[in-house]
Amino acid sequence: MGPAAGGDRRADGAAYKLEGHLARGDEVMALVEPILFMRDGLLIARGLASRWIDHGAFDLVPALRTDLHVEVPRAEAEDLVAELHALPRLPPLELPDELQLSTLDAAPTPRVALRTIARTPWSPGKYEAALSFDYAGAVVAEDAATAALYQGSERRIVRRNRGAEESFARRLERAGFKWEYDYSTSRYARRIAEAKGEAVAFQLTVDGWFVEFEGHLLRTAGELTVEVQSGIDWFDLGASLSFGDGVSASLPELLAAVKRGDRTVRLSDDSFGMLEGDWLDTSGFLAAAGTIVDGKLRFSAKQLGVLDVLLSAMPPADTDAAFQKAREQLLHFDGIKAADAPEGFVGTLRPYQREGLGWLNFLRQFGFGGCLADDMGLGKTVQVLALLEERRAAGEGTSLVVVPRSLVFNWEQEASRFAPRLKILVHGGPERRRGISHLKEYDVVITTYGTLRRDVASLRAFEFDYAVLDEAQAIKNAGTEGAKAARLIRARHRVAMSGTPIENRMSELWSLLEFLNPGLLGRASVFGTLVKRLEGQGNAEEREQSRTLLARAVRPYILRRTKAQVTPELPERLEQTLVVELSPKERALYNELRDHYRSSLLGRIDAQGLAKSKMHVLEALLRLRQAACHPGLVDPSRRGDSSSKIDTLLLRVAEATAEDHKVLVFSQFTSLLSIVRDQMDAAGTRYAYLDGDTRDRQKVVAEFQEEAECKVFLVSLKAGGVGLNLTAAEYVYLLDPWWNPAVEAQAIDRAHRIGQTRRVFASRLIARDTVEEKVLALQESKRDLADAIVRADNAVVSSLGREELELLLS
Repeated sequence: MGPAAGGDRRADGAAYKLEGHLARGDEVMALVEPILFMRDGLLIARGLASRWIDHGAFDLVPALRTDLHVEVPRAEAEDLVAELHALPRLPPLELPDELQLSTLDAAPTPRVALRTIARTPWSPGKYEAALSFDYAGAVVAEDAATAALYQGSERRIVRRNRGAEESFARRLERAGFKWEYDYSTSRYARRIAEAKGEAVAFQLTVDGWFVEFEGHLLRTAGELTVEVQSGIDWFDLGASLSFGDGVSASLPELLAAVKRGDRTVRLSDDSFGMLEGDWLDTSGFLAAAGTIVDGKLRFSAKQLGVLDVLLSAMPPADTDAAFQKAREQLLHFDGIKAADAPEGFVGTLRPYQREGLGWLNFLRQFGFGGCLADDMGLGKTVQVLALLEERRAAGEGTSLVVVPRSLVFNWEQEASRFAPRLKILVHGGPERRRGISHLKEYDVVITTYGTLRRDVASLRAFEFDYAVLDEAQAIKNAGTEGAKAARLIRARHRVAMSGTPIENRMSELWSLLEFLNPGLLGRASVFGTLVKRLEGQGNAEEREQSRTLLARAVRPYILRRTKAQVTPELPERLEQTLVVELSPKERALYNELRDHYRSSLLGRIDAQGLAKSKMHVLEALLRLRQAACHPGLVDPSRRGDSSSKIDTLLLRVAEATAEDHKVLVFSQFTSLLSIVRDQMDAAGTRYAYLDGDTRDRQKVVAEFQEEAECKVFLVSLKAGGVGLNLTAAEYVYLLDPWWNPAVEAQAIDRAHRIGQTRRVFASRLIARDTVEEKVLALQESKRDLADAIVRADNAVVSSLGREELELLLS
């Protein structure tokens, strides 16, 4: 048996009468009939004891049993109806027509409010969740006893769906929320570890929940609107990301949040928008290359390629005609036409070299600087000389070519051969005393990186037509005086030449492109953040996507062709590794050194850290590498000892020269080459020799190239790894490996280059179970990143970590 309530309007209309009775099916009993009516659900009436169901309205019963009805003023009627509907179980109601309500069965939307529970020494930080539900705009707490929700303005009640609510509660439990007892409040509460809370909050929001985080509503991102407007020599990118309810965030606001490492952006209504867009994760770093101007991102005309790639990862943009035209021209980059050599050029450009000349002209048309990054031996110098002859014929003024000291003569020689009309000046030595006023009398001024560094204050006062950097990896470290000096050169156009634009670290790409196109990749610090991302931080899939986008962004500014792509007629190059067993005496010396450094060095690193032990690490690795080559490099008194590696080399050299082949021998250690010279002298073998102290390099090169009796060339890797044309050689031996395989590849390419008609055999001599084998392992493990950016076979060697050091010392 349960109570029922009804209301009727009083005759004068000023109030309603509230009456009540008990009902069981069709049976009705007045409230005054029971002789005993108890709150706990027992009543006695008509000689029987019965149970009755309390809907929460018992407080009205005494008045209704006494007065049979309660008068409710008309102004309070709505409040009473609302209170009745707030009861745990809604009693049957009979209402007058003007108070009648419709009933709505609506699906609830879950709402969860998260707040931080302060850490304590015995408890880690946690988030506490308060769960509620939204029924068509009416919100009810999870633990509220209300059976239905009254919506007076809509003249309706909304019935709660307990089954759906329980399902949402279980969803919280699956997400990781657990019931915990709070002794300070004497209640249970749902809580989750702080480390998991943010991710769960984000996912619930994505799933359609209303989530408040510390009192701030979380919002999912909606539509991104993009526009581009052109200026005199810039493009302004404007973008707005909608988060619903009329609130949005501008692109600078989004980038500022990302830069801080935030996963949300604070919006104008004090809510937080979640930054989950794919374009922001994979290409937002490109947007950071722009400059904020009046709430938009400004990109210079030279950054068109970067802006184009950024836009490709965003929704279609509203652009003006000027930008559309520029972008269309850039999109035709792959269709650059090959250019014929100018009339004053002596010789014939190969098809790919004509394409390279056309690419250089394309760069000038757009005002871009570019890096000619062809494989060693493909004639980068010839292509640039054709360009400089073209500029001479057009009367465009003086160009500057900056080269390593070892290549000055090579440039003079190549210029006299291919572009004899160029008037060349070598700016160096006593010539520097003349100042710069006479530079305008020459077509090309050649100087070295060292001279540029010393004379930059005067040279920057002269505006050159082209500034050309050969072996541009010389400015790979942006903070060096040489790199700074190169960036200070005043020139209308800039070109870099390097077969290895990235030798060791991705940050080198920023230094190169900052010289070519200042500001292209934004500030060095911004690019440094990207480098960390590309070299291992973050999601692997996002890293790969970012690498791809960066490659696309720099593609117009770097032209790289490999020998396999453009010169299939070049003879085959065979490479092998010869593993040499150390003799017992050599092994004893090596193991003694290894054990000494392993015990002393690792202990020092544990105590002082790797950074403070750098010099000791370098010394240890140097000594171990020397011990793997010859005992005399470690102990001069043992210079006359035999060496397994030298014995193997001499045997191979003897076999090659006996068959009338010529041999190159490279080593980083001039002291090791000196020992080889002693052996060659003793055997009566004629050889040429070149290291950093050799003055007449061309004479030494000519001796090896042209004289049949000179069959061996001993070369210091540092002095002769670049700028030499040694096509007379068929055999190349590398006596000791280096961390950077690109340096070794350059050495091999001294023989395997244009002009070579014979097969080239390259061999690396490696001592078994020594640091040399570990160096090769590190080479292979670091060979991926630069290839992804410039499509080259370069390797990246990062700073050694403890694990790598332990490998080297094992």
